[in-house]
Amino acid sequence: MTKKIISIDQGTTSSRAVLFDDKFQLIDFVQKEFSQSFPFEGAVEHDPSEIWSSVFGVTKELIKNNSITPNDVASIGITNQRETTVIWDRKTGKPIYPAIVWQDRRTSKFCEDLKKEERLEVEIQEKTGLLIDPYFSATKISWILDNVEGARKRAQLGQLAFGTIDSFLIWHLTEGKHHKTDATNASRTMLFDIKEQTWDRELLKLLDIPETILPEVCDCIHEFGNTSLFGGNISIGGVAGDQQAALVGQCCFNAGQAKSTYGTGCFLIVNTGKEKLTSNNRLLSTIAYRVNGKTTYGLEGSIFVAGSAVQWMRDNLKFFKSAKETEEIVQKRHNESKVLMVPAFTGMGAPHWDPNARGSIFGLSRDTSVADITAATLESIAFQTRDLIEAMKKDGAILKDLRVDGGMVTNEWFSQQLANTLNLSVFRPKISETTALGAAYLASVQAGMNPNIDSLTESWVYEKSFLPEQETVNSLDRKYKVWSDAVARTKGLFNP
Repeated sequence: MTKKIISIDQGTTSSRAVLFDDKFQLIDFVQKEFSQSFPFEGAVEHDPSEIWSSVFGVTKELIKNNSITPNDVASIGITNQRETTVIWDRKTGKPIYPAIVWQDRRTSKFCEDLKKEERLEVEIQEKTGLLIDPYFSATKISWILDNVEGARKRAQLGQLAFGTIDSFLIWHLTEGKHHKTDATNASRTMLFDIKEQTWDRELLKLLDIPETILPEVCDCIHEFGNTSLFGGNISIGGVAGDQQAALVGQCCFNAGQAKSTYGTGCFLIVNTGKEKLTSNNRLLSTIAYRVNGKTTYGLEGSIFVAGSAVQWMRDNLKFFKSAKETEEIVQKRHNESKVLMVPAFTGMGAPHWDPNARGSIFGLSRDTSVADITAATLESIAFQTRDLIEAMKKDGAILKDLRVDGGMVTNEWFSQQLANTLNLSVFRPKISETTALGAAYLASVQAGMNPNIDSLTESWVYEKSFLPEQETVNSLDRKYKVWSDAVARTKGLFNP
């Protein structure tokens, strides 16, 4: 029997275990949702024990459902929600506080105070590639150490461990034998120098975070330990944060290749090769992957609202019952509709970074229809993507094309609008589970199933391409300029 790969895909709302064969064809998956809590304004938390239970449960069920044994599994790959922060007791493995999720904004004031220190944000950006923001792990760690009684002293004594979700899972899968992370997850903490590839002691001192709580930072392809929890030993051979895993899953191994994932939000990463680009347009420099000690960098931009805008139309406005209906609905829009949507429901992400912006609709008339607003909403997500790409170009990144994934790109009208708005060829892959696939790719190399990641390029197959249609490109270019003006009018409108 040929060996198989299991990918553990631990996301923000659910945990999945995905089974691939030796040709990376998806065999099966098991998924389980878990709860989120919102204990006070701006706070988003998970129960780490529930996360671990869900991961263990779906993996065990996947193995059982497919009648396989640990001997049939070459390796496990892990991919995870990034930035989410857990601190646990080294002896018991029990968390000392709920996981503070990447969406959490409780440290906003702390971050604003840090920004007041002269040149600090510039220094942090130069070292970590990131901006000072509650989004990242560093200030979340400080908050837990400050707000859990005795935590800081216990951390200093080496009794506690910090990790992003990958580290927490590795710890439990290996029964406390390994406290490790990979370079991509480390690069999202705001504590890791992505050029020197080390935890930065100056930043640790600034935030009063003991180095003793931090995990060992490894390559994405590495022996992270073995798990014997499923009836025999299985190696954990690959780890990457979810967006970087999707980049690997889309085989974006050359500089200029980019992927964009359209889920609740949108995350676009372009491979910048061996060069770390420091953005002058408020994008994030990050580690795309690190293999054999060699780092490949990426430039990343995020859109806060993408698929969630479709959910808003479905759940709040009752425009339709299923997101799938949007493809048919937009065909009924008025050809001359001037409706524009700025979907800033939770502020605007890169390159604007305006937390106070709010959603706005422009260009309404008496004959404005559901179809017009639906089309404008989908177009706004394409326009936001263009914002990111324009910023990337200004920073020196040249995109060759765009590989897309996520639920939204099953809408062919949207995918075509994306190609026309960006004036780029857009490719939708045959295997849509690109995040899990990326983790499987990494694990397969560690297991010796493939000699290196470059050899995986031939396994990537696109299902459909969307090529720019010049006439529409020109009309959307004009519309994008008007939309940009609408964004400018929206920003600052609701400042406190």
